[in-house]
Amino acid sequence: MRVPASSANLGPGFDCMAAALSLHLELEVSETGEFAVESELPVAAGRENLCVRAFERLHSADGFTFRIRSQIPLSGGLGSSAAAIVAGLVAADHLFELDADLLALASELEGHPDNVAAALRGGFVICADGDAVRFEPPTGLEALAVVPAEPVRTRDARAALAAEVPLGEAVFNVAHTALLTLGLARGDWDLVARGLHDRLHEPRRAPLFPRSYELALRAREIGALGATISGAGPTVLVWCFYEQTGAVVEALRTEIDGWATLLRAPFEPQGAYVGEL
Repeated sequence: MRVPASSANLGPGFDCMAAALSLHLELEVSETGEFAVESELPVAAGRENLCVRAFERLHSADGFTFRIRSQIPLSGGLGSSAAAIVAGLVAADHLFELDADLLALASELEGHPDNVAAALRGGFVICADGDAVRFEPPTGLEALAVVPAEPVRTRDARAALAAEVPLGEAVFNVAHTALLTLGLARGDWDLVARGLHDRLHEPRRAPLFPRSYELALRAREIGALGATISGAGPTVLVWCFYEQTGAVVEALRTEIDGWATLLRAPFEPQGAYVGEL
């Protein structure tokens, strides 16, 4: 089975918006008579493995071998943990025909719904009231991921946030979330570009990833629609209209030389997909 990466927040949509990206985790679960985890990735090989932990929320992993491959960076804010959780849950649900509430279980394991909702359902999601509303990525919108070599601890990123924010900042984010959503729904690139601005989390976390933040602020100067910090960072999601993408790639290669890797990460309409298990 395949599960996509994801980018949460999308600028102003803090903890309530996310998008699936076309980088994938692949999980194969086979009944072999013994428990094992096989992967070339630096991930846990026991029952603490996230895929296994999620699987075991629905069924014992005894007698099953889990083979894991992934294109998703293990740190940086591209939803690697969400993809692993969704993969384990969907595998167990499919194998044993359980019809479980996968979004609720995945949100509980991950601690928040945005990444897991995008990984489950694909496309763009808006999370509210314990549910997620999905809509299609607009045609022509593309994304690039700038992944710094130096990671940021999620707990440090959370600690940088304020418990309370000024009313003006809250209003700014509500307005720009609305602009972004309307722009995505209409395929209106001017509205998308206007909507990719945040005052709640990115400026407060900027000291943790100054190069990422500075690059995101200058994204329009190099030809992109704009850029957002992916999840808790430090990965930068650079948003492009498809005709801009080639020139933006060339500009970014110079910008990030020596401190980050550039990945093509198209918005992915397909969520978790089960083949033969």
